[in-house]
Parts: sequence; structure tokens; C-alpha cells
Amino acid sequence: MNVKKRALGRGLSALLENSGAEDITMQFRKSNDMIIAGAIANIPINIIDPNPFQPRTHFDEESLKELAKSIKEHGIIQPITVRLTDENKFQLISGERRLKASSSAGLDVIPAYVRTVSDNAVLEMALVENIQRKDLNAIEISLSFQRLIDECNLTQEELSERVGKNRTTITNYLRLLKLPATIQMGIQENHISMGHARAIINVPSIDTQLAIYKDIIDQDLSVRQTEEIVRNIDDEPYKLVKAKTTTVSLPLKYKKIKDQIGKYFGLKIDLKRNNGGKGTLIIHFSSDNELEHIISKIRK
Repeated sequence: MNVKKRALGRGLSALLENSGAEDITMQFRKSNDMIIAGAIANIPINIIDPNPFQPRTHFDEESLKELAKSIKEHGIIQPITVRLTDENKFQLISGERRLKASSSAGLDVIPAYVRTVSDNAVLEMALVENIQRKDLNAIEISLSFQRLIDECNLTQEELSERVGKNRTTITNYLRLLKLPATIQMGIQENHISMGHARAIINVPSIDTQLAIYKDIIDQDLSVRQTEEIVRNIDDEPYKLVKAKTTTVSLPLKYKKIKDQIGKYFGLKIDLKRNNGGKGTLIIHFSSDNELEHIISKIRK
């Protein structure tokens, strides 16, 4: 067996060095054909088990379809990472989106780095890979940080070095987990931003936190407005001072414009307008590919 070290970047490289992980020149037989590619093996998809430590629980179906289409046209650009668990059996370490999309694209085999790592190292690699490379929401990132601390016995300082993020940033994410479940769900569903949440968390009363959270959604409050509300809270029961604005039905010409914009981008569009003529135009996207699609359309 030919063994060769290979750098993967600051975060994962540090994990691999600490875990004693190695790149393996993998030899795998299927029928009479040798499947071998240096430090990368082409492994049958049907013998790769999912990663039990995967921090992401939801994969956008539309995004997976787009990735599957790309794989059909261009193949796999970046190999997944697996480890050998039993004879002729592998377990995914990172790259679940690529694995799912490759299966949907009809591939029988997929290129993969094969590594020897412990359960603890697999957890670290899966969490760090997601934190650094995927579009996790703020709560998913917070939970990943907390798992790394709890299950891998890391201090915040060690975690900062692992993921390449400032310790203050990590602390701000971890504080989100102290918010009520309703607000955490609101962050996950993009009802409020992390900026809103960081302002709310400075309010000691949970009831007041929930009341402000409701007003942020009902009144479409900005982060700055939320911070101002929190600064001015006193010992009296919380009550929003800002006068409510009335959202009026869109005139027909604006409805037509909304429909035209939606057709142009091929995405969901929200157009809101109050009785003062102010409002918001929101283009919804569910993946980096859709965001790039929006940007390219705007540039044209």
C-alpha cells in the first residue's frame, strides 16, 4: 500500500495531522477491473454509507437537481471523502450533496479520497467541512460549534484555530442557542437575521424577547431599529412605540411588474408597498447557484 500525505487547507489539514489520518492509494476490485487513481479511488456509490455525524439535516431539492445536471454535463470536479469501515464497505466523511446528486445523475461510481480516521476525527471533519464550505444558517453553525466543543472536547480557543474564525465570532454564534426555540426557528427559516437575533439576546426577559421578535416580523423592522428598541427598553412592560404602517393592495401595474420580474428570474418574487409608497422587493433564492443566476441576470 502506497501512502502519501496531501494538504487540504488550513482547517482540515490541521485535523488530519492531529488525527494521524493518511491518504491511501486505494485498490478496489469490481469484477476483474482495477479501479485506482493514485490517492483517489473510484468507488461504487452503492457501497458508501451516509455520515452519521452529518450536521446538515436539510438539502434543498432544487439545488440538488441543479448539481445533478452539472455533474451529468461536467462530471465530478471535487472528490468526496470516505473511510473504509469493513471489507468492501465505506462511510462518507464529507461531500453528501455531491454523493446524492451523483446518484440522481445516474453515476455508478464516484471519485473519493480514502482516509483512515477515528470517529472523533470524522465528526470534526464533517462539522468543519460544513462550516467552511456550505451555506448553513446561523443556528446550524451554532449547533456545529457546540458539538465540536462538547463532543470533541475543544475549548473556544482551540475551536477558533480549527475553523479559522475569530473567537468573538464563535461566542456570538454560541449565544444564539440561549434564545427561545421560537426565535431559533425564526432564524433557521430566515424570518429574522442574525443581526436581529444578536440584538434580541441582550434582553433579559424571554417574554420581551418573544414580543420584540413578533414585532420585527409584523413591522418588518430593520436590525438598526431593533437595536434602538433594545437600547430604550426600561423596567416597564415592553410596547412597540413605532406606529404601524398599513400595507395596501398592489395596484395592477405593480402586480404586472412583479409577475414580469418573477418570470425574468424564474424565481419567487415578493413586492410589498405601504400606503406611503414605501416597500420592499425581495427575490427569493435557495442555493448559491440560484444566487449566481440572479447576479448574472442583473449584469445583463
